Amino acid sequence: MFQLDQFPPIFLVILPLLLLLFLTHKILKPSISQSSSYLPKSYPIIGSFFAMKKHRNDPLSWESDVLQSSPSSTFILHLPLGGRQIFTANPQNVEHILKTQFPIYQKGSSFTSVLQDLLGHGIFNVDGQEWKFQRQVASHEFNTKSLRKFVEQVVDSEVTDRLIPILSNAAKKGMVLDLQDILKRFTFDNICKIAFGYDPRYLTPSLPEAPFATAFEEAVEISSQRFRTFLPIMWKVQRFFNIGSERKLKKVVSQVKEFAKRLVKQKKNELDNLNGKSLPESSLDLLSRFLISGHADERFVTDIVISFMLAGRDTTSAALTWFFLLLAKNPNVEDEILKEIKRKKNGGSSKFENSVFDDVRHLVYTHASLCESMRFYPPVPVDTKEAMSDDMLPDGTKVKKGMRVSYHPYAMGRSEKLWGKDWPEFKPERWLERATAAAEGEGEWRFVAMDPYSYPVFQAGPRICLGKDMAFLQMKRVVAGVLSQFKVVPAVEDGFRPVLFPSLTARMRGGFPVRFEERNGTM
Repeated sequence: MFQLDQFPPIFLVILPLLLLLFLTHKILKPSISQSSSYLPKSYPIIGSFFAMKKHRNDPLSWESDVLQSSPSSTFILHLPLGGRQIFTANPQNVEHILKTQFPIYQKGSSFTSVLQDLLGHGIFNVDGQEWKFQRQVASHEFNTKSLRKFVEQVVDSEVTDRLIPILSNAAKKGMVLDLQDILKRFTFDNICKIAFGYDPRYLTPSLPEAPFATAFEEAVEISSQRFRTFLPIMWKVQRFFNIGSERKLKKVVSQVKEFAKRLVKQKKNELDNLNGKSLPESSLDLLSRFLISGHADERFVTDIVISFMLAGRDTTSAALTWFFLLLAKNPNVEDEILKEIKRKKNGGSSKFENSVFDDVRHLVYTHASLCESMRFYPPVPVDTKEAMSDDMLPDGTKVKKGMRVSYHPYAMGRSEKLWGKDWPEFKPERWLERATAAAEGEGEWRFVAMDPYSYPVFQAGPRICLGKDMAFLQMKRVVAGVLSQFKVVPAVEDGFRPVLFPSLTARMRGGFPVRFEERNGTM
């Protein structure tokens, strides 16, 4: 909350607006264009401010409910001062945005300006040639050879040598751990090792408070708050005067960038010490590839490092956090996963029968369970583009140049139109069918992917997530490693209702406290 004596410049800007909001709420009627019962009421000048304020603690559920009520699965939200934003959960619209008219729907200045301080010109905050170049260079890190290296040399050792011992100690002592925090530490170590050749050792028994990690967390949160500000001018005024949360953001972003710069300098020194020799392909990592690509500007590469830290740490840890919550509520699914893991581990063996990479890759039921979990809790619940020109969506919605257009994976995962009347059920089988050919293992489960425009959890079209396969392999290795030795039990009161915190990714508000119970006989 703002204090008058602390923030006089902001107060002078906001006071007239507050008075206008009060008078408008009292004397004006909703605009006719928003008369449909399912739409949030809209007033002249302030738009749907009061509906937005009412649902500010859980905007995703509210937006999802409105989209489910809309015949076209699309609605226009009227913002204060005449702005408008389109929300859609219509697969035809999603395909139009992400593929058919991809050049029209870009990140745009309204999005990139919000994340400029943190992500700069990193791949997730740019369009056009900058995006194409970064994607092309990064794509070399996601081939089969690199994925095998990631699973067998990075993820497997992190699971075996760090994650499992910590959970085992917690189980023996009856300790409660925040699983969301543990998973963030795990994924942060992994992305730093595979992408930058650096081991931060964030997941160790003492669970250290790393200054960088704390700064990164705060930078992500404050940057996310910018998106949730009713009037962007409010955070821009704070930024201009270097006050409030923007003052804090400036400080923590500086810490994040200093950490990233150290990684870049360290990698540059390693490359310089080669004395002109080429680094073997097997030794190249993401950071090395960018540094030898001819674009070695420190600021540019630093932005890339921060972008991949965000993607590698937050999305995967968020997906796994919600997965373990849903699994605790659906013991029948957990039993099926355990049976599959046991088969791959050749009965009672503690190790996989074949290579870790090959066996983890073929955990079909586990894969389907993760997809089903992300249907309910996609790591990025809403994604927004900006229209570069006037357009019309397939459902007839008119789009004006400069409008923000958001497709809504969170709402789409709850759509009866897309998933049927049993959509509320956690049902991995909806992703599976029994193989009929002997070559596929007759009678075995076979995964059946959903149309990516009905399930845009990893985006789709030209900007489809490069790290999709890497994320699934990492998650399946974690699930196999944890569930084969422990039962994960939420340490929450009866009636606990988790809240998806609307940050850049789908975090669980307040963390996820759990206990670990060792299973009788290691699988």
